[in-house]
Amino acid sequence: MTRRQAIREEFAGTVTAVKARIRLLRSFDEISHAYLGYTLILDGTRDGTRAEELRVAIGPKTHETHRFRIGDQVAGLAVTVPDPRLDWATHYRVSGLRLLARGPAEQYVPANPEGGIAPPLAEYRARGHRRLYARTHARSCQRCPFGLVMATEITIDQWNPSNKKWRFETHCYGPRDCPRYRPGRPYRVQGRKPWMVWVDNDVEREKEEEEFLRRRHSEQHPMAERPPSEDPPSGE
Repeated sequence: MTRRQAIREEFAGTVTAVKARIRLLRSFDEISHAYLGYTLILDGTRDGTRAEELRVAIGPKTHETHRFRIGDQVAGLAVTVPDPRLDWATHYRVSGLRLLARGPAEQYVPANPEGGIAPPLAEYRARGHRRLYARTHARSCQRCPFGLVMATEITIDQWNPSNKKWRFETHCYGPRDCPRYRPGRPYRVQGRKPWMVWVDNDVEREKEEEEFLRRRHSEQHPMAERPPSEDPPSGE
């Protein structure tokens, strides 16, 4: 895929979702993250023409100042992302951003599956993520600040860092008991040899760790797991 020339465009529209903009960095079984900011998903126009997909990247300070929410009307200038493989956003390097009107008051609430205010990036880091079925994201998580499409950089060979591949992965930073959540299949990561493939069973590992901690707690505190006695107190 060829790189496109960066072009500055006018954009305007209504916010339909606010998502954290987090890049996932993979190198076989090693994972790290780049916490870049947020993405405003807009129903609107670019240079006066109706846009089918308009996703504008903003910095964390900008979101901290305005606390964007669904229904806000915004406008400004932004540069088109030159290589769409490397970012889920379609535009970045925003200037002259204007908040024209506020969305409904019921959206001024903590993040939830139907919107709310996307939390600070530090909260995303603390929560951690787990894989999210792409169809579930498309069907049930479009408005949720915790359901993300993450540009993923894969370093194929640690000894040759220029050998990279890119793809998009869907992940969830939301509550572990969300009824909408579906994990889908684990992501597979190619190594430097064709036969080297790591399967990222993140959901399964998390469940195993939780079960291990539960058992260790039971062993260390056996009385805490014992149900209360049903025998009446002595003397009755």
